[in-house]
Amino acid sequence: MDEYRFPNKKAVEDQKENLFDADLSNMNLGEADLSGAQLALANLIGARLSGANLSNAVLSHADLRDARLFSTDLSGAIITEADLDGVNFLGACFCNTDLSESSLFGANLSEADLSGENLSHADLSEAQLVCTDLSEADLIGADLFATNLLGAKLEHADLRGANLRCQNIDDLKSRGARID
Repeated sequence: MDEYRFPNKKAVEDQKENLFDADLSNMNLGEADLSGAQLALANLIGARLSGANLSNAVLSHADLRDARLFSTDLSGAIITEADLDGVNFLGACFCNTDLSESSLFGANLSEADLSGENLSHADLSEAQLVCTDLSEADLIGADLFATNLLGAKLEHADLRGANLRCQNIDDLKSRGARID
């Protein structure tokens, strides 16, 4: 963490338009207003972002491994090709969020509303998507190896070309998913 440049949450909020490649690892940014923040390539490993407003933020190629994003607003955020392994998104708000090509290995997206979201080519292997709404989501080419989809809503979810090893294909089809 760059304690000189970012001594506290207010300093981060004040510089949110210029956080490209910033080191905010392990920082407590809970409840921070980072709407529209430019966080591409930022290091947010282990950061605590619970309750933060990250709406319309750009987090492409950012590293958020093991960050906590409970009840975080991610609506309109661009989070492409980001490392989100082990992130806990419990209660996070997704609306028009682009998570394409991101790594969400082992992430907790349980009870999230990801309906209509772009998760194409995302790595969701071993992720928890229990009771997650994935209706109409784009999961083309996504890796769903050993992903827990118990109770997930899959109406019109596009799973063409997805890695569905360890998934019950008939069950996915019966819940309305589109599969090759």
